[in-house]
Amino acid sequence: MTRTFTTLYHRLVLEHPWIAAGLVSALLAVAATQIRHFQLDASAESLVLEGDEAMHYYREIRARYGSDDFLIVTWTPSGALFESETLGRLEALRDALDALPGIDSVLSILDVPLLDSPRVGFSEVQAGTRALLDADTDRDLAREEFRNSPLYRDLLMNRDADTTALIVSLVRDEAAHGLLTRRDALRIRRVREGLDEAERRELAELDAAYPRISERLQAEQTAVIMEVRAVLEQHREYARIHLGGVPMIAVDMIEFVRGDIQTFGVGVGLFILVLLAVSFRQLRWVVIPSLICGGVVVGMVGFLGLVGWPVTVVSSNFISLMLILSLSLVVHLVVRQRELHQAQPSADARRLMRQTVDSKFKPSLYTALTTMVAFGSMMFADIRPVMDFGLMMVCAVAFALVLTFVLFPALVVSLPAGPVPPIRRDATERLSAALVSIAQYSPRAVALGFVAVVVVAVIGVNRLTVENRFIDYFKPTTEIYQGMELIDRELGGTTPLDVVLDPTRAFMEFEVSSDQAPSGDQQANGLDDDLADLADLDYGYDDDTDGPIGGYWFTSYQLETLDRIQTYLDALPETGKILSLATSMRLMTMLNDDQPLDGFGLAVMYDRMPAELRELLFDPYMSEDGNQVRFDIRVIDSAPNLSRDALLRQIEQELHERFGLLPEQVNLTGMLVLYNNVMQSLVRSLYITLMLVFAAMMVMFAVLFRSWKMAVVGPMPTLIAAVAVMGAMGLVGLPLDIMTMTIAAITIGIGVHDTIHYTHRYEAEVQAGADDAQAARTSHRQVGRAMIYTTVIIVGGFSILAASNFMPTIYFGLLTGVAMVFALFSNLTLLPLLLQWLRPFSPTPTDRG
Repeated sequence: MTRTFTTLYHRLVLEHPWIAAGLVSALLAVAATQIRHFQLDASAESLVLEGDEAMHYYREIRARYGSDDFLIVTWTPSGALFESETLGRLEALRDALDALPGIDSVLSILDVPLLDSPRVGFSEVQAGTRALLDADTDRDLAREEFRNSPLYRDLLMNRDADTTALIVSLVRDEAAHGLLTRRDALRIRRVREGLDEAERRELAELDAAYPRISERLQAEQTAVIMEVRAVLEQHREYARIHLGGVPMIAVDMIEFVRGDIQTFGVGVGLFILVLLAVSFRQLRWVVIPSLICGGVVVGMVGFLGLVGWPVTVVSSNFISLMLILSLSLVVHLVVRQRELHQAQPSADARRLMRQTVDSKFKPSLYTALTTMVAFGSMMFADIRPVMDFGLMMVCAVAFALVLTFVLFPALVVSLPAGPVPPIRRDATERLSAALVSIAQYSPRAVALGFVAVVVVAVIGVNRLTVENRFIDYFKPTTEIYQGMELIDRELGGTTPLDVVLDPTRAFMEFEVSSDQAPSGDQQANGLDDDLADLADLDYGYDDDTDGPIGGYWFTSYQLETLDRIQTYLDALPETGKILSLATSMRLMTMLNDDQPLDGFGLAVMYDRMPAELRELLFDPYMSEDGNQVRFDIRVIDSAPNLSRDALLRQIEQELHERFGLLPEQVNLTGMLVLYNNVMQSLVRSLYITLMLVFAAMMVMFAVLFRSWKMAVVGPMPTLIAAVAVMGAMGLVGLPLDIMTMTIAAITIGIGVHDTIHYTHRYEAEVQAGADDAQAARTSHRQVGRAMIYTTVIIVGGFSILAASNFMPTIYFGLLTGVAMVFALFSNLTLLPLLLQWLRPFSPTPTDRG
């Protein structure tokens, strides 16, 4: 520490410890009052790429064709589905759900119009449609219609006719949706064109309002899901019921996050208490570190609540990390203080603490700075939750450093020095001695071993994939897994994908410049082939209707194209239920006595169709002007060989090549696209993170130790550990996800603590005149014990994550634990070898200020 800072620090903390402790207590008390504002977020917004235009387009399509904020209730009765008693129970369930606040509508087999039970023609449909419970409905025919209808098959009933689905649409807050849409538009414009002053102010206001809006919408949605579950619970006596849908998954993931935070926070806390008690066997060394760790958690959680910074699935383990990082700082102070007390049995508490903080402040500051740099590298990942997690941990590490170097000395000097710690040769010392012997007596074997690890790891990293099934994120015992698996298997798939087709640019330009259809003369004068093909078709709008009689797609010619596209999409093994204008036209053909419709027939039937049927057959799949159509696809997420990116690329490519659609006409959107965008960015983000961390570590070590050699030596042990774990994932075929991609930065960020503490002690021994071998043995004996203590705490703490219901959290905890064990081994074997071979320190001490 500099002289001025040292004097002020000693005067405040060591000479007036109760003042320092009081100030910290007051700060933590204020922070505790803000914990009630702590938020959790598992919305789609929290799991997207930063500035992803696909999110804006997704919201536009949802606003135009209807939201996918709906729940799917699967209902498998104990009796035959079409018996009167069974249908009565289904009706009671539907009515109970429909009566809930927050529910917009409930669609079931009881509500949809039947066209083939028995068969009706268009003239009969005009007079009214038949429903399942109507007296004149033939239920045997209705069963067959639900099994075979292109509209209802695999949507409302499975093909075995023993399971049905209720689609429960939630009320959408249009005002909130409008604000989010406007915010997205401004963000995209900021990137593309820039904003004027008024727009910048508007965007700032919308960004400030978003947390409040999100918190309110989240609370409302959670309340609705709870009420739906309460209703379902009352109807489980006579049926097996599962609940699915994006809103339910979001709510349950929030509960997973909340449960993980509570379980892991308590679990890691208890583990820390036990380990401290076993390791140091003195009450003060259990209570003081625990108070400091608890203070860091209270302060950070309060800060997050104060600024409205929500925790996502990715950052759900931040409390465990804060406890681990805080304890890592504290344990090194405890070990150093006990070491000094053993060497100076008659020294008082203040003198021992002065020497402890003077010797440990620099390495602790170095470790904090390098850890902050490691976590800060996540901000270049372009994935919003990963970026937030990185910045969150930067703040946490800074706070933990300050709190540790204020509270630890303030509390310890307030107590008597206590008995001299006994000198024990425990397991940690024996392990340290064994590892230094391996490094010193078998240096070539150690070096070759690490080279082999690096080679194999690089091969494994190049095999990393991001293709994983969303269903595998959850344990088979969870309702999310069970519901998704049943819907995938029986009811047409779970993950929404929209294929949106637009007209050609030439058609739109022509439509703007002319109110009439293209003529043969215009075609002859050089219109493109697309307009030429459409020139003789039936265009125009009927002023007596509410929708299109024409447009680009609503013509006989283009409807044939849509039917062929539907057939192609249906044939893909990854797709389940597909609804589109082509589906509707197949039903229209059935209403026309199975005869194809020409342009005039289409116009007449559309004009005279009941509004209820039009809303069902046309509104979700075609824009009002007929110039845009939408294929509503549900992808089977549990398909064993699902590759989202390959599927999306295949659909785009074959729509161009097989159907002659131009790139400007084809747009893919939906949750599948948003999720795939995040997944595809993971490998790139991992490489960027590793490169940035390594470069930053080189600079940090070179500056902190004023040695270019340390720029090479310092980052190497933990970098190898991080790459080894990533490589192992690639070799065993474990896909990368939004949590495991953070392992590399976390391993380096935490593992570098040991590197710096060891190197600082090694440097001190060399400058005191010890040779390299003796410096290594002393460093292993003194610092190595603290390194082993902290690693055991870290591994044990991360192992508790295996109790999560969220599989990425389990993999994250176990793999990070393995990485930290490897980092410890690397720091206690490879690091002393590199220090001995490169010799970055001279026997004469240098003044680093």
